[in-house]
Parts: sequence; structure tokens; C-alpha cells
Amino acid sequence: MDLLERFEQDRWDAVVSPHEQRRALESLEGGRVVYFPQLDFPFQAAERALLSRQWDMRADKNISYAPDIGLLRGVRADLPDRALLVGLMQRFADTTKQFLRQLLPTYGPQLSRARTSFRPVEIAGRPSSYRKDDTRLHVDAFPSRPTGSARILRVFSNVNPHRQGRAWRLGEPFPEYARRFAPRIRPPFPGSATLLRLFRITKGYRTLYDHYMLRLHDLGKADVVYQRQAPQMAFDFPAGSTWIVFTDQVVHAAHRGQHLLEQTFHLPVAVLAKPERSPLCVLERLTGTTLTANALGGEKGTASCSAAG
Repeated sequence: MDLLERFEQDRWDAVVSPHEQRRALESLEGGRVVYFPQLDFPFQAAERALLSRQWDMRADKNISYAPDIGLLRGVRADLPDRALLVGLMQRFADTTKQFLRQLLPTYGPQLSRARTSFRPVEIAGRPSSYRKDDTRLHVDAFPSRPTGSARILRVFSNVNPHRQGRAWRLGEPFPEYARRFAPRIRPPFPGSATLLRLFRITKGYRTLYDHYMLRLHDLGKADVVYQRQAPQMAFDFPAGSTWIVFTDQVVHAAHRGQHLLEQTFHLPVAVLAKPERSPLCVLERLTGTTLTANALGGEKGTASCSAAG
């Protein structure tokens, strides 16, 4: 399997040619990882302390930051290095947003910036339930944060100071993964999405698409035979490298590594060059059902893939 598309840019502010823009767009929407082996995210001198401190992460597997409202979670309120951490994460959020606007200009202002994460703890050996175990092959979906139908685009930078790689496994194409697990998915209980939102279990309305994606996430992780026998390739993203991927489409797992910065973006399906490749369109073709709904009453929404083939 050849799932990586390599680019040689080594600066976040580099001018990207139209050819490279098209290559990046085609690779991402085709279910590949856009990989920049020389694109390091530089730390300021004072920020280096964040890579050497001992982090207590009993409750959370990462530190999250909402860059548009300045909300930091996953660390104590009295953390001495709090201002340094906020500054680092805000800078990463701003840098990646500008970089994607240069690399993927057709997405442009439709890219909605979500959470920024700093992951300072070693993945290997960390106790976790199977649903939260990112060492198992999966596609991304979030139980409390439904996307409606929006894509999940993520930028990762390995900032490990000891030159340790970030060990990933990349799995089969999404259509094959979906065909394997979608027949096992039962429809949600009528009215469940409204109740989940009413009791604030979810931050927004869980559409049928969200339901299917969450079940695909859980079923893949729970199937131990699949985890062992599924088609997959291993790859170590070296320290100082950056990679971009639609994590709702690329089957992936991270099983070793420490110190990572990650920025999540959401993108409407309608903005894609080839929406028919999206998980939404793949699942609608498989199920023969419109899986999107508006946020008020569960009616059919406008993001259906019927016109996309």
C-alpha cells in the first residue's frame, strides 16, 4: 500500500505552486496522507521547558485548546507554564490555518478551526478503554462532538525533542472499511439525537451520518481479529516532520510516540473537489439513505450526495 504523498516544503510560509496545490488536494481527498518530512514546527527558547516537564495526565490523554475563545483544558489552572502553553498552542493554530489556506486555497474560508491539541505523554503502555485506544485501527468520530456531515481534517507535527518517531499504522481504503462494518450498524433509537442534545451529552445534533461514523469507529476498534489481520502498513513520522490527513477517511492508528502538536479543522462536504469520495457519500451509497439532517428536527438536510454520483 502506498498511502503517503511526500512534499518537500520546509517553511510554513513558503509559496505553494498551483501544481503542488492540486497534488495536495487530490491526495487528501483520495484518502492519502500528505507528508512533509522537513516541515518542523519551531519552538521558542522558553517553550522548550514544556517538552521537559513531567506532565500528570491521569484524566486526559492530551491537552486541548480552543484557539478562537482561548479556553485551555487538560491541565491544572495553577500550572506555572500556563501562559507559555497557551502561546505555543495559539501560534500552532494560527500557523496551520494560514498554511492550509496557502496549500488548499479552494477550501479557503470554509475551513473551520476546531481544537488544538498538545500530546506530551507516551502513547505506548497508556491504559485505556477500547473506544479511547488510539493504538487500534479506526476512523475518527467523536461521541460528544458530532460534525453533522462536515469532514475532519487534521494537521500533525512531531515535536519530540529526543528525535523519537511517531509510529502509525495506516489501514485499508475507507470504502472497504465501511463495507466491512456498516452492515452491522443498527439505526439509532427514534428521538435519541434530540435527547442526547437536550441532556447535553452531545454538543449539537447527532445526525444519522454521525451515528454511522461513531459506530464504524467503535466496531473497528472492538474487532480484535480485524485489528490483527486487516491490511495495514506501518510508518514512523520522524521528529521534525508534519503530516495532514482526513482522519474521518483514512483508517489509522498511533501506537508509539511522545510530544505531538495537532490542529483539527472541519470542512463542509460541498467544498470538496470530489465530494463523492467523502465518507458521507460512500455511506449514503452503501445504505441507500440520506444520512444528514438539520439541527432542529431531524429532517433531510442539504448535504445529500445524490447529486455527487
